[in-house]
Amino acid sequence: MRESGKSGTLLIASGLVLLAVAGCGSAKHGEEANLVAGKQQFVAKCGACHTLARANTKGTVGPDLDEAFRHGVDEGLGRNTIRSIVQYQVEFPNPENVMPKGLAGGSMLKDIAAYVAYAAARPGSDTGLLASAVAAPGSGKPAVEKNGKLELEANPQGQLAYTANKATATAGALTISMKNVSGVTHNLAIQSGTSGPVLGATPLEPKGTASFAAKLKPGTYTYFCQAPGHRAAGMYGTLTVK
Repeated sequence: MRESGKSGTLLIASGLVLLAVAGCGSAKHGEEANLVAGKQQFVAKCGACHTLARANTKGTVGPDLDEAFRHGVDEGLGRNTIRSIVQYQVEFPNPENVMPKGLAGGSMLKDIAAYVAYAAARPGSDTGLLASAVAAPGSGKPAVEKNGKLELEANPQGQLAYTANKATATAGALTISMKNVSGVTHNLAIQSGTSGPVLGATPLEPKGTASFAAKLKPGTYTYFCQAPGHRAAGMYGTLTVK
């Protein structure tokens, strides 16, 4: 669901009109769809590019889906129609924007569309099974350096986060690595404090494990992703060196 922000919002708005006129919103909301799986797949496939509050995603490449649908929801737009719009735009992406063709299909797309239709511009937070469908970003145990090696990991579900947002290490020579199995392009860079010069970084890669060496003095450092918009969306953590 990757579209440039303004043009993507306009495309969604156009879809509201076209689908309403065509009567494409007639499918029963949630019919044969799994909202839990839909949330998980939305985070993995779409969350790096779109903001959706209930999914706790903060991507900025494409439109904010809460804002894109808020006016329509306020005006009485049915959730069924939103579901149809999402399915249509993923199946037939605008070739002039960056959402890839074939991002999702079949039951996966049905689940994603049903979850977006349920969650977009809906106040509050998910409850029950939906609340625990995706772990909160950065909620893993703090990473701890062992024998001069500090291993960090990008969130495997595609969230713009590392699995741990805190880490500790001993001062001196340190090899810092990042594992990424998400398929979303990430890296890991480190700086002193929150605005110092970058002291080292791994390459930007969608998958794999990479590392770099650094010699760190006692203090507080920030590790973060250099992919556009990822740090701003929350992909960073604090490294304490003692």
